[in-house]
Amino acid sequence: MGIFSGIERYRETGEEANADNSMEFGVPVRSLFTSTKILSLHHKIDITDKKGNVVYHAASRFLSLRDKTDIVKANGDLVAHIEKKIFSFHERHFISMADGTKFEMSNELFHIIKDITNIEGLGWQLRGNLLGLNFQLYDENEQVIATISQKLLSIHDKYCIDIYQTSKEEIVIAILITLQHMMSDRASASAASSSSSSSSASN
Repeated sequence: MGIFSGIERYRETGEEANADNSMEFGVPVRSLFTSTKILSLHHKIDITDKKGNVVYHAASRFLSLRDKTDIVKANGDLVAHIEKKIFSFHERHFISMADGTKFEMSNELFHIIKDITNIEGLGWQLRGNLLGLNFQLYDENEQVIATISQKLLSIHDKYCIDIYQTSKEEIVIAILITLQHMMSDRASASAASSSSSSSSASN
């Protein structure tokens, strides 16, 4: 077991479901895995099944202020379109599903222990821990839809998604991709802030 085994619930393709997740929520019906392609100007993400087959693919448009992203199935059919609202303190994103469903994701501010992201338009909520490693997605009835676990210290920005309500899989994927963008934006902002502080201190 690794040094972060008590915190990190991520697992690689082919490994058993995390024991803590299984004890808390039961054995997932389906699991998917993501890996961001580095050295890509378009921020590409592949979503694969447990056998490594690509099920979905996400790609962002280069140099887009609104961080426009399209998610497609392996056969090229559109699943969802995501856009970021610029100049928002709540990290707000707009998601349009191919079937016409529309919703928004925005972070609640001032939560010290947990991140809480509201899925406005669906009544769902995404809750995560302080380190941003583990998240749980709940529906409007407080039933778990999926759990999302991020791999710690990975240059490929890997996530594992355990799905409990498979009828909502495509929306779960759209929420996951939006979450990855929100986490990436937050990390970039934090790095820029640290760089600015270091620069000011050295002057």
